[in-house]
Amino acid sequence: MIQTYLPRCCSPLADHWPFTRPLAGVHLISTHFDPTRLDEGDYLAAGVPPVRGVAKRQAEHLAGRVCAREALYRVIGVASVPAVGEDRAPQWPAQVSGSITHGQGWAAAIVASARDWRGLGLDVEQLLPSERAERLVGEILTPDELVRIAELSPEQRAWRISLTFSLKESLFKALYPLVLTRFYFQDAELLSLDTQRGTATLRLLQTLSPDWPAGSQVSGLYAEIEGRLLSLVAIAN
Repeated sequence: MIQTYLPRCCSPLADHWPFTRPLAGVHLISTHFDPTRLDEGDYLAAGVPPVRGVAKRQAEHLAGRVCAREALYRVIGVASVPAVGEDRAPQWPAQVSGSITHGQGWAAAIVASARDWRGLGLDVEQLLPSERAERLVGEILTPDELVRIAELSPEQRAWRISLTFSLKESLFKALYPLVLTRFYFQDAELLSLDTQRGTATLRLLQTLSPDWPAGSQVSGLYAEIEGRLLSLVAIAN
């Protein structure tokens, strides 16, 4: 780890790889954060441009950027902090691909050389309670996906809906910088899961660019950590 300022609201940075399949040259850095310990001088001390919002919003943004700074240092040797673009996406140096996620007091960033990985999408989600999952299912799942979970128990359905949500978020994060076209939950589907290996296959239902036509398939990884679902979509060169 680089010896730079760590905000009081963040736990020591970790580099644990939670997925069953390693990815060469990909660095994932994470931290726990506590908004009640956020100090107004933390942004300046950490070299992170501040954002507006309540303490939770400020703490999660700061924690994510601190993780990104460490991950960037490991890949390119420069401890920089990605700015926020007009589309609110992190602005990564041209020579890398990266992604940031945060939720429920945990934040992480993942970075790799763009020579090896064209796109990276990382997303963390809390498992949805069954009742909330059923309220959202029509927004998240396609008609075919709904058929595939029809025989599952309420708990299994909630888990699958939560994971599908996370995987589609990761897919968007990985592909958006490549296509610069917004797409939504109904524009992709979860085709299959391997629960032993923690892998998934997704398919685009809409053409996003000449390189990414409808029918394109993408692999994903997922893991459960501390009651959260973490998913990753990594697109190799």
